[in-house]
Amino acid sequence: MAKNTYMRWRLPLICLLWEVAMIVLFGVFVRFGPEADAHWEEEKKELNLTSDMENDFYFRYPSFQDVHVMIFVGFGFLMTFLKRYGFGAVGFNFLLAAFGIQWALLMQGWFHSFKNGKILIGVENLINADFCVGSVCIAFGAILGKTSPIQLLVMTLFQVTLFSVNEYILLNLLHVKDAGGSMTIHTFGAYFGLTVTRILYRPNLEQSKDKQGSVYHSDLFAMIGTLYLWMYWPSFNSAISEHGDAQHRSAINTYCSLAACVLTTMAFSSMLQKKGKLDMVHIQNATLAGGVAVGTSAEMMLTPYGSLIVGSISGIVSTVGYVYFTPFLESRLHIQDTCGIHNLHAMPGLIGGIVGAITAAAATEDVYGKEGFIKAFDFTGEYQTRTPSVQGGFQAAGIVVSLLMAFVGGGIVGGILKLPIWGDAAAENCFEDEVYWETAPSAYRCYPDGKRPKPEYHLPLSWTISLQPELEETGMKIRPKICMFSRVI
Repeated sequence: MAKNTYMRWRLPLICLLWEVAMIVLFGVFVRFGPEADAHWEEEKKELNLTSDMENDFYFRYPSFQDVHVMIFVGFGFLMTFLKRYGFGAVGFNFLLAAFGIQWALLMQGWFHSFKNGKILIGVENLINADFCVGSVCIAFGAILGKTSPIQLLVMTLFQVTLFSVNEYILLNLLHVKDAGGSMTIHTFGAYFGLTVTRILYRPNLEQSKDKQGSVYHSDLFAMIGTLYLWMYWPSFNSAISEHGDAQHRSAINTYCSLAACVLTTMAFSSMLQKKGKLDMVHIQNATLAGGVAVGTSAEMMLTPYGSLIVGSISGIVSTVGYVYFTPFLESRLHIQDTCGIHNLHAMPGLIGGIVGAITAAAATEDVYGKEGFIKAFDFTGEYQTRTPSVQGGFQAAGIVVSLLMAFVGGGIVGGILKLPIWGDAAAENCFEDEVYWETAPSAYRCYPDGKRPKPEYHLPLSWTISLQPELEETGMKIRPKICMFSRVI
């Protein structure tokens, strides 16, 4: 069935109207927090601070930079593996993330930093907004190549809202610890995206099967995203941890888990292939599962060897998922997971939630010290009587709440996105940049007659310029190769 993918009026209208709405809402509600406001000098005196270096900006901004790169470069390039959807992967990731961080600052601000009728923002709010958008980028991976930019913006609007509600329930009502977001970011984002792609199931997607694969250079581009994510994941998991030992511990645990994950991924990638060769899909994705799986327990006393165990297990589970679970989900459950987010984010996210619950339940004052124990789990105020076993139970409850929010929210949003008004492409045109992007013409189209000239007339431009004087003396003329860098198809 033919579909109208014309975006000339629809996309500009949505983008401009929503940006105007953001400007109005920011003007009404958003103000600088105390450490970003010009009254910082008075604030320093009240807090008995002697140096501007004690401003939270100098502690948090390096981590913010790393997380920001992960969202826009890491996730964007990780999804460029499709041979004819590189513009869509990077460009639409850019679009939804740019809109998402604005809406996230508002939604999370209303829940967490709303004072006297205003949302006060600082560098930690920027990090949390990036975390929220990270969840959207994960969901985007499930529907990559099958949706229009308007559908992605609509999904972002609803998912950021649901993420903020889920985060508030877990962190404020259940009082769970989830520094790296195994539950709030990865479990919620992945199962939300999987639910949406199930609702948007395309029975005729086989018509674009030839475009779903990769080519050599697209896999290399995707590997750039992998390496950025892998290098900066310790910053991601430690970015909002308490200054001092908790943040230090988060980085170490993540570092160890990621390193172990690479080895088990390589091992099982080779083991599960008949000829023992490595599969680039596994290397691009499963090597990151260690960062996901250690997220919840990163700032706990997991210990370095415990992190190695978690990373090793997550690499194995993720690689096995790509080999066996992804085909099963598509053939049996009709879940068309383009990027395999079930293997990279969903299952490792569940592992992370479970590890966090066990680690919290096993915590003792002997391991943490009396003051460290109270600080690690914030057992103060109304939570000062909470025991480790009870905390472990609430950690497990956080997994259940995240799953329920993802399934219910994903089902509702998927139903909205299924309406035939958003300009999504027909099945045979999925995974194709030319539907929504201006793309460079092929080499054949560079010539007026559409035919490639004979080899003897097809010389590089630099050769033609240098040889033309001698050639003119003999009466010969040679046509330059004007499309020497274009792809020939």
